[in-house]
Amino acid sequence: MKQEYLVFYISIFILSILVIAGVAIPNQLEEVTSNIQAFFTDAFGWYYLILVSIILVICLYFLISPVGRIKLGRQDEKPEFSTPTWIAMLFSAGMGIGIVFYGTSEPISHYAISSPTGEVGTDQAVRDALRFTFFHWGIHAWSIYAIVSLAIGYFQFRHNKSGLISATLQPLFGDKMNGMTGKAIDTFSVLATVLGVAASLGFGAMQINGGLAYLFAVPKTIWMQFIIIAVVTVLFLLSAWSGLGKGIKILSNANMILAGALFLMMFLFGPTLFILNLFTHSIGTYIQTLPQMSFRIAPLNEDIRGWINAWTIFYWAWWIAWSPFVGIFIARVSRGRSIREFVFFVLLIPSVIVFLWFSAFGGSAIALEHNGIATISNLSPEESLFGVFANYPLSMVASITAMILIGSFFITSADSGTYVLGMMTTNGSHHPGNKIKFTWGILLSAIALALLYSGGLQALQNMMIIAALPFSIIIALMTISLIKALREEARQLGIGQIKKRKA
Repeated sequence: MKQEYLVFYISIFILSILVIAGVAIPNQLEEVTSNIQAFFTDAFGWYYLILVSIILVICLYFLISPVGRIKLGRQDEKPEFSTPTWIAMLFSAGMGIGIVFYGTSEPISHYAISSPTGEVGTDQAVRDALRFTFFHWGIHAWSIYAIVSLAIGYFQFRHNKSGLISATLQPLFGDKMNGMTGKAIDTFSVLATVLGVAASLGFGAMQINGGLAYLFAVPKTIWMQFIIIAVVTVLFLLSAWSGLGKGIKILSNANMILAGALFLMMFLFGPTLFILNLFTHSIGTYIQTLPQMSFRIAPLNEDIRGWINAWTIFYWAWWIAWSPFVGIFIARVSRGRSIREFVFFVLLIPSVIVFLWFSAFGGSAIALEHNGIATISNLSPEESLFGVFANYPLSMVASITAMILIGSFFITSADSGTYVLGMMTTNGSHHPGNKIKFTWGILLSAIALALLYSGGLQALQNMMIIAALPFSIIIALMTISLIKALREEARQLGIGQIKKRKA
């Protein structure tokens, strides 16, 4: 066995066992993962909240710190991609399917099914719905991506290290990262990446199936989802064959055009004034209550703590599980950007886009239900978007556009995932072979199907939370390592130092 492929073979072995278990003993797998997930959220909820908040503070510090002038690469290096294409690529990889899946279902759930404050269906529930949705999808989420991709990009392009997670820990552990300890860390990273990406592919298949069921009465079954995943797998493997500069770049730009068109349809034909007012109010309350929400754990209220576990802790775990994949991909396309520019664009620009999206789609769903026009909360999460479209003009056009967008995001996420996994399992190669990428593409689809078969949406969520805990420790170490290296370079370059006056 070649040393550089050790992570590949170990990861394939572990994940193959998961696929076999999902097919052979689906009920037992769902039960075991549910029990582990419940233990993790109860025992480590406080830890997730504190860790993610610290990461956010560190990212904000980089915005104003003198080290923000340091580039991911040589100081005279220019970015490989234009800023609009760069934003499109990081956004498509970073959230893609998620915002379409949860765009209506999360706000309407907070309003009508399970309010974060317990006041379902009230005016206060309307205000809370968007505020907490912004919290889950805003700067906390993107700070996790930012810190991981910063560490990878800094060590890879500034210090010529490999594009592996283990390489970012060398300032702390030295040559141990070149041995079995480093391989173990990279294997953990691969497992977290696979489970995070596979879960998103599962969400995409469920929503495409939900749209077909709502519009054309196509049955919602695991076999229909199998067909959807099989078709999309062929498409993203063709995209993966074309390479980073062609397939992913073209699809990412297409995603932003489609998403923009869908947003404009909802904004113009939906309750425009309500959307604008809700967006403005929610931004204000989000900023005002951000510290309170960041550390909200409800130690004396079991119902609210259950809501926090099901939503906030789940999301923090999801972003952590996705961060090795998104981090490596964003780092790969961000060479030549300064740290300050990188943090500003990665942290703030996607957050604003997300806030506008949820205000339009979530706000339209809430307006329908709050005004007694339609009961969107009775629909399943994968059908709620199409239920909203049905109450506004051009509903069929919007629904077809949404399904194309989901499919395009599906392809982009899987394509990016196969590229990143290829890098991670070929010792950081920027050009992993097509055989490696195809192997990962097929395995990603197989795991998504196995998790859907063993327990649907809940099984997908369980596995992400389980995968996130060990990788969260790695993220904490990566952050410490990055700060240590930046302080050392700042000292060498004289950045931020006050020169002493001569007596």
